[in-house]
Amino acid sequence: MLLSGGIDSATALYLTRATRGVRAITFEHHGIARREVEAAKAVGVRAGVLEHRFVRLPDLREAGDIPGFERGRHPATYIPVRNSIFYSFAASYAEESGASFIVGGHNKDDENAFEDVSSEFLSSLEEALRIGYPALQKNRLRIVRPLRQKTKAEVVRLAASLGVPLELTWSCHREGMVHCWKCDGCLSRREAFRKAGIPDPVSNLPREKIT
Repeated sequence: MLLSGGIDSATALYLTRATRGVRAITFEHHGIARREVEAAKAVGVRAGVLEHRFVRLPDLREAGDIPGFERGRHPATYIPVRNSIFYSFAASYAEESGASFIVGGHNKDDENAFEDVSSEFLSSLEEALRIGYPALQKNRLRIVRPLRQKTKAEVVRLAASLGVPLELTWSCHREGMVHCWKCDGCLSRREAFRKAGIPDPVSNLPREKIT
């Protein structure tokens, strides 16, 4: 399970754990908010994952941190070739542990924003991993996205119904004890909760009071 500190991956985790044991992997790239990493750890503990690995990638930077990088329509938080890298690490973990599934928490809105979240891309990547690594072929490795047909607001509703600890999740791209409510991550979160008609449990709470 690719587990960040956000709502989508936490929801995908709670969906997945209902039918099978889950091992989680979290990536600490350059510039990631420490609160997001802490949130991923807290969600993993609450969900009872079998194992949780944290992979440090200090040289992997977001577009906004790369001088002169032409990011086109992508936001400043775009990471070049991100999902090829993340899913390759997850595939290595899958081969080592004998897992048959890699689970990503991408939602419907993500597919409209990033090419490397598309069904075409991930199906091709899955096939390449199987071709290149006999153990993954033997285990019939699959990349699955249980939220791929849901908008962010629909994910929030689903999370609430599953009992996902939304108070532990973190969406802000900036450092701090509370969400800034100005960055893209915060604005997307606020809009999703508004459309879902559900109060956000972190909207008015200092982070140090959330345990």
